[in-house]
Order: sequence, then structure tokens, then C-alpha cells
Amino acid sequence: MSNEPILLDKALASFDALWSPRIVTRVNDYDVRVTKVQGEHIWHVHDDTDEFFMVLDGELRISLREPAGERTVLLPRGAVFTVPRGTEHKPSAPSGAAILLFEPSGTPTVGDRHDEVPDHVDATTGHLLGS
Repeated sequence: MSNEPILLDKALASFDALWSPRIVTRVNDYDVRVTKVQGEHIWHVHDDTDEFFMVLDGELRISLREPAGERTVLLPRGAVFTVPRGTEHKPSAPSGAAILLFEPSGTPTVGDRHDEVPDHVDATTGHLLGS
């Protein structure tokens, strides 16, 4: 990890892959990741951790399956949202977006339980920035 300031625009410009987060820094035992997204991710669940999203550019939609039913939250640029642990969810960005994620190091992008992983989704625990 760098001990210098990191410009998120520069970090995002350093890679093209979609749904493939880069770890820009760590805070205690948490990764701060940035990623570019477009289209749909997959339905998945993180059993033991919440998942924090911040939209840096574009618009992100997160569909949620909750006890009261299914709903979708719309996150414009600058919005934040936390998906509670154990909640099945599916992010999507029809027109594309850049997002920042904050979650425990080692958290898989496809959760602990998930649908089949399509080729356009990187099933990873994050890539170091610059790798």
C-alpha cells in the first residue's frame, strides 16, 4: 500500500476491466476498493459482513431481496448505501458507473452464496492497484 495520497480518478484510469475491483488502500482490516461497473452483477449474499457502496460517477442500482419483498435502490453520483449482512442483492449499472467499496479484507466480490458467475464478473477478493 502506498503511503502517499491516492487520486481516485487516476486509480480508476489505470484499469479497464469491469466488475473487477482494485484495492486502493487498507484501513485496519478493511479494503477500500474502486471499480468500474456496467450491466448487471449477480445475486449474492455476504453472510458475515455489511457492504458499503459509494458512487463516484454514473448511477448504480442495487436490487435487494428483503423479508418485506424485493426492491431496488437508485444511487446517483455522490450517494452512499450499505447492504446489511445476510441480504441478497444484485448491483447493476445500465449506463455504467464508478464506485468505491469498503469491506473487510478478503471479502469475495461474489459473496458467500451466489448465482452462477458469468464471464463478465471477476470473482475475486480484489486486486492490488497497479496489478
